[in-house]
This record gives sequence, structure tokens and C-alpha cells, in this order.
Amino acid sequence: MRRLGLGASWFSCLLIMAQTLAAQTQLERFDRQLEQIQRETRLRVNPEIPADQRLLLDYGGSLTFAFAAIDDSEQKTHILRQYGLTGYFRMDIDGVHQFFLRGSTTYRDFNPHESFDGHGDDWIEPALDRATYRFDLRRALEAYDGNSVPWNVVVQGGRQLVQWGNGLVLSEELDGGVVNLSYEKISLDIVAATTRESISDFDSSRPDFDSDTHRGFYGGLLRYNGARHRPYVYGLVQVDNNGDLSRSDTIGGVATTTSFKYNSWYVGTGAEGSITDHLVYGMEFAYEGGLSRSRAFTVDSLGTVTAVPQSDDPISACAMDFMLDYLFIDANHSRVGFESILATGDSDRYQASTTLLGNQPGTNDRSFNSFGLLNTGLAFAPSVSNLLLFRVGASTFPLPNDRFLRRFQVGSNLFIFNKLTSDAPIDEASNSDFYLGFEPDVYANWQITSDLTWTIRYGVFFPSDGLLSNDDPRHFVFSSVTLAF
Repeated sequence: MRRLGLGASWFSCLLIMAQTLAAQTQLERFDRQLEQIQRETRLRVNPEIPADQRLLLDYGGSLTFAFAAIDDSEQKTHILRQYGLTGYFRMDIDGVHQFFLRGSTTYRDFNPHESFDGHGDDWIEPALDRATYRFDLRRALEAYDGNSVPWNVVVQGGRQLVQWGNGLVLSEELDGGVVNLSYEKISLDIVAATTRESISDFDSSRPDFDSDTHRGFYGGLLRYNGARHRPYVYGLVQVDNNGDLSRSDTIGGVATTTSFKYNSWYVGTGAEGSITDHLVYGMEFAYEGGLSRSRAFTVDSLGTVTAVPQSDDPISACAMDFMLDYLFIDANHSRVGFESILATGDSDRYQASTTLLGNQPGTNDRSFNSFGLLNTGLAFAPSVSNLLLFRVGASTFPLPNDRFLRRFQVGSNLFIFNKLTSDAPIDEASNSDFYLGFEPDVYANWQITSDLTWTIRYGVFFPSDGLLSNDDPRHFVFSSVTLAF
């Protein structure tokens, strides 16, 4: 009976800890959901440079009001009103030297007791999310010396969005430099940069994961730029520069201290291009290696908790993303598409992407974790770890000849969610079922005038019995209006 009591005590403590981590994971998921929508809907100003104009100055900004209603895994609805102000400045000299600055500030207004971090309403202080200088050597030789060469060197430094391939491994806002070396159809991108301090980390068990992140990225991507197909290979090293962080917890009456370190490297290959004039594709495969720090305790079959020294265990994981779109090439710009995402998991973990409740000491860590951003739905939005996802979608501009509605687009996606390894965890509590649920999403984008844009997103996730949380549908509603000036 004493053993049963110890087991129950351990399970109760573990459950409380898991619930705490679930709340932190929900905050990381919320940040990922908003980042995905922001990238899809942000007004991009990209004017063409007149050939006879040596200096181009461009500046402006936008005001955005957004509304969101988000159901979390415990069926609590979070109501958010968000007000954003963005300003930008661009200077281009001869197409050789380009400077770009963009800053923004946001105020998040939650209903009482509905914020994800428990801090209530939040003002995100003004910050630069883009600050770059770009130099193009070939354009310099053409503009100033009249020389035309088959090779080029382009250097871009500062705060920028760096995305490789489909975004499976790397799609982050980084501070640093990217160098592009090219000769005819061969190009090499080299990156050396660090994360923005204020981004959310994938390890939500780490102290200050949502406000103080320091990771370095160093690597290169080699690409062949063919007429129809653009294959590539890459290598990337991620260095954990978060310092000697630790946290203390009590599990089953045993005090443990967990330290944090996750150093990873990735090798990958992929291609993008067109099979026919109507059929376009993108595919990417990545293998992850490195060292993952284990959790600071073990639990035997009787539920007895033992504190153990942590170890840095080998990572052996992989993932793949494949997209195929059919373009109708009509006045409606209609398209239908299919996507599949696959990522490995680790059956001896309690949580897919955290150090605490993470990898079992002394074992290989087979849970894939990366720094990419893929579309995994609006309402469920799982991380790309122990995931087998299928998506079919379509979009069109239904009234291209109507003067008022010609820039009105509608679309939809249907997601089917599964685990790749049924007895391995995902980023919320689950059992050993393979199937997780399905989610239909719909959206509309309307550029009402050159300065006024409206967008709406709605998704509803229908969970299966494989998830241990409330099995009622989860809804996600987002709408925003942006006025550019």
C-alpha cells in the first residue's frame, strides 16, 4: 500500500507540473498562432525602382485593429483586442545600397483574467522588427563601371527574417548577417546570426522562455537555380547561448533541480519549382543531431521518483514537409493544394519540446525540434514534433471583374492531425492513440482600397479521444483592419 501511495503522490505531483507546463506551452502556441497570421496578413510595401532615378526614398506606416477569440485546450475562451502601429523607412541608391527600417508597437487588451501569461493587458514597447542594410556588388559594377559579370555577392546585415526552404528548420527573425554568393545558376547563402531577445523559445519549461532567448545560428544553403527546378542542400548549427539557467521542483516528495541546454545541428535537402505550367511543388527533408539535456529525475515501474544527474544525450530526429499546388491560371487566380508534414517523436518523453519532463536520461532524444514556422492550422496549431499532418486547401478571387470586389480573396483548408509515434507525446496531454482530430479553416482577405485592408480567419478543431483535455470543439476567430498611410 505504501508503494501505491508513493506512486499516487508522484502521479499527482507530475500532473500538477504537467498542468503548469501546459499553461506555458499554451502561451508559446498563442505567440506562434499570431506570428503565423501576422506574416500572412502584414501589408508589404515593395515598390519597383525606376531605372532613371538614382535615389528612392519611401516611408509610411499603418494602423491595425484586430480582434481574436481563442479557445485553449481546457475550453477556456480568451478574448483579445489588439491595436498596432507600424512605421517604415526605405532608401535605395542605384539599386546598390538599400536601407530598410521598420518598427512597431502593440497594445493587447484581454478580457479580465483571460491573458495567456496571467499578466492581463500588455503593451509591447516600440521595437525595430526590421533594420537592414543590403549591398549588391554586381549592380555596383554595372552602375558605376559599366561591367556585367556572371557572378555576384550580396550582403545583407541587421535584423531580418531568415527562411530556408519551406521553413521546416529555419524561419526566424534574426540579428546578424546573410551573404549570398552566386555564379550563373549556382548560389550559396551563408548565415551567421542570433535570435531576437524577445521571441518565444520552443522550450516553454525554461525560465523566461517568452522574453529572454539567446540562440545562435551558423550555416549555409547551396542551391541550383534551374528554369523549372531549384534543388538545394544545407547545413545549420544552432548554439544555445541562454547561459546557466535552472529551476527547482519537487516531484513525488523528491527535490530536483533542472538545468537547460539544447545544442542542435541540421542537415537537409529539398527542392521547389514547377512540374508543369499548372503544377508547382516544394519539398524539404531534414535530419537533426546534437545534444539535448535530459530531465533531472527518473520514475520506475512502481512510481518511485529518483533524482539523477542530468546528461547531455544525442539527438537523432528527422522531419519532412511536402507541398503540391495546382494553379488554374485563370482570371480568378484560383489554386488548390495539398501538404503533408512529418516529424519524429520520442516515446520516453513526457513532453515533446521541453527539458523538464523531457528526454529520459541516458537515451537518444528522437523528438524533432526546430526553429521553423509551418502552417499547422489556426485552432489546434501543434508544434512540428511527433506529428503526421495532412492538409488540403483552395483559394480564389471570386469577382475579378468587379471594380469594388476584384481584390477580394476567399480560401479554406482542411487539416487531419495524427501522431507519427502513437506512444510518444505531443505538446499537450495525450494517450497512445494515433489519430488526434481534424480542423477546417476558412479565411478571407479584401484589399478594399490601396490603403485599407480587411482580413478574417476562422478555424474549428474537433479533437479525438487521443487528447486528454476537453473533447469539445475548439474555435479560433481572428479579424483585423489595417489602414496604411
